[in-house]
Amino acid sequence: MGPLNGIRVVEFTGIGPTPMTGMLLADLGASVVRIDRPQAAEAMASGTAGPHMSEGRAVVGLDLKSPEGLDRAREIIGRADVLLEGFRPGVMERLGLGPDTCLELHPRLVYARVTGWGQGGPLAHTAGHDMNYVSVNGALHSIGRADGPPVPPINLLGDFAGGTMFAVTGVLAALLERQDSGRGQVVDAAMMDGSALLMSMVHEDRARGSWSDERGTNYLDTGAPWYDVYECADGGHVSVACIEPQFYAAFLSGIGLDGEDLPEQWDTEGWPRLRERFAEVLRTRGRDEWGAVFEGTDACVMPILSLAEAPDHPHVRARGSLVREGERIVAGPAPRFGRTPGAVTRGLALPDADATLKAWGLEP
Repeated sequence: MGPLNGIRVVEFTGIGPTPMTGMLLADLGASVVRIDRPQAAEAMASGTAGPHMSEGRAVVGLDLKSPEGLDRAREIIGRADVLLEGFRPGVMERLGLGPDTCLELHPRLVYARVTGWGQGGPLAHTAGHDMNYVSVNGALHSIGRADGPPVPPINLLGDFAGGTMFAVTGVLAALLERQDSGRGQVVDAAMMDGSALLMSMVHEDRARGSWSDERGTNYLDTGAPWYDVYECADGGHVSVACIEPQFYAAFLSGIGLDGEDLPEQWDTEGWPRLRERFAEVLRTRGRDEWGAVFEGTDACVMPILSLAEAPDHPHVRARGSLVREGERIVAGPAPRFGRTPGAVTRGLALPDADATLKAWGLEP
C-alpha cells in the first residue's frame, strides 16, 4: 500500500510541480483528492484527458466562488493531513482558504505551497516559468557550452527538481515533526530556492577557486573533454564521464589511446587537443558499437538513448524504470521500498470520487 498509506492529501489543481507532488504522494500510498472546476471534473469523469500528471487521483468538482463550494472544500480540508496548492501568493487567502483559516479549522494540517518565487520577496507576485526561476539564481547561467548561450534544461531543474522534490521533502518533514508537536505548519516550497540549493556543490567549488563563472570551461559543464557528449559514426551520441583516474584509464583503453602520448587528464591547456582526439576516434564507430565496447567496464561511457528507445535498455527494463503501456511510456515508482512498496498511479482509471470521500468519512 505504500509508506504513506493512511495519509490524506487534498490537492488544488495546478500545473507543473504541484500535480507532480500530488502524483508522487499518491505513488507512495497517500489517498489524494484533487479539487478542480466542476466542468473539468465532469470532463475527466467522462474520459477526457485531464491536466498533466493528474491521473490516478480522485477528482472533485467544486465552484470555489460559491458558498456551497467553499463549505465543501472546508469539509474535505478538515479531513486531510496535507493541503497542496500552487497558486500565486494571496489567491487562497482571497478564496477564504488561506493557511490561517485552514490551520484554525484543522491545527494538524500540513499546508504546502509550491510557487516559483516563494511567498515573499519583490518577485513573489510576478508571473514566471521554470526557466525564469533558474535565471536569477545563477543556475541557468552555468548550463551550456563555452561558445554558446545558456541552455534551458527543459523544465527539470526549476519545476521538478527545485519545486516538486523540495515540496515533497517539506511535506514529509512536517508530517514527521507533527508526530511530536501535534501541530501542522506551512511549507513554503519555492522553485527558485530549491534550484539554488541544488547548486551547492558548484558554489563550494567556486569558493575554492576550482569553478569559473565562465560557462563551459569547468569539469562538469562540458569544459573537460572527458565529461562531455560525442557524436558517433551513425549520428548517434555517447556520454563520456570518466572523472576518476582509474575510469579515465579504462576509457583510454577502450578507445585504443592508452599508449598514445597525450596531455595529462587535468591539464586544462591540453583539453582542446584531448577533445579533438576523442572526437576523432569516437566518430569511427556507431553509437551501439561503442556501447558494446564499453559494456561491463568502468569507463563511464553510455549510449545516449532517445525517449522511444530508453524503455528497451536492459537495465531500465530490469528495474521497471520505464514501461510501455500501448503507445505510451510510463515511469515506474521511485524510490523503492523493501517492506511497503509504492505503486504507479499513472495510466490508472480515476478512483471513484464518492467512494474516496466516503472513505474519508464524508458524504458523497
